[in-house]
Amino acid sequence: MISSFILAFIVGGLICVIGQLLFDVANLTPGHTLSILVVAGAVLDGLGLYEPLIDFAGAGATVPITSFGNSLTHGALREAEEHGIIGVITGMFEVTSSGISAAILFGFIASLIFRSKGRP
Repeated sequence: MISSFILAFIVGGLICVIGQLLFDVANLTPGHTLSILVVAGAVLDGLGLYEPLIDFAGAGATVPITSFGNSLTHGALREAEEHGIIGVITGMFEVTSSGISAAILFGFIASLIFRSKGRP
């Protein structure tokens, strides 16, 4: 059990290190860094490499943002097999809709509670 925690920590940490290097060394904006990591997760899933990473590292692979790209691609490919081209569109949102909805809801609640730095 402890070894699975250590593997999750190492793999998740390496994904975060890659993101930090893109941000600091390559001088990319947070949006660019985020996009690259999401696309990397999508490409790895499309190549069939992300699921073995999840099996190996558990939460170390499912918690970072690369997992969002994995979820989008995984859902799109699964639904495309069942429903054709329309499944590509619906599959992405079927798998990720709860996470997107939660982000919108909690972002709205936070905007009601806190003031932004840019607003007087």
